[in-house]
Amino acid sequence: MIYLLKGSVLELNPTSVVIDVNGVGYFVGISLQTSEKLLLGKETLLNIQQIIREDAHLLYGFNTILEKQMFNLLISVNGVGPVSALIMLSSLSLEEIANAILSNNSLLLQKVKGIGTKTAERIIVDLRDKVQKFNVSDENISTFANNKIKEESLSALEVLGIPKKMSEKIADRILKQNPDLTVEDLVKQILKNI
Repeated sequence: MIYLLKGSVLELNPTSVVIDVNGVGYFVGISLQTSEKLLLGKETLLNIQQIIREDAHLLYGFNTILEKQMFNLLISVNGVGPVSALIMLSSLSLEEIANAILSNNSLLLQKVKGIGTKTAERIIVDLRDKVQKFNVSDENISTFANNKIKEESLSALEVLGIPKKMSEKIADRILKQNPDLTVEDLVKQILKNI
């Protein structure tokens, strides 16, 4: 199993590279993120994922271990092949993919060529618990947490007979001023402001 390749860049295209390792040229599929880090004729080290099929031995290379791990997570999802995973890694950053999965944003995933509604939803369901480690920015986590707190608060208020439209605007205003509120505190604040 080929785990990594260290050699000079012989040929460089946006989606592939040929690495010369002691006189042997390896053709490696890459994402645009990795392609941007490589220079023709320069020494490089790529983390490799080897995929062996009946008709081919394929190599996919990544500038970072995290990108390789995300690639492996994506191809573990039924309906996502290596090419689709590379297109996704080329279209979105690791943080964007992780944030989309954690916040159930299937629309962002569907913007990637070849990813439909069902595949995007399958990615979210299958990978939700596995993408926590991908340097998800604090701002996006707090936005995600705020949305969850807001939704739970609005549901609680609806049970009390308060229309969602009325309480949603108040909730947004309160969360903007104080983003660290609990569900209970937010409900109390909204009730005071109605």
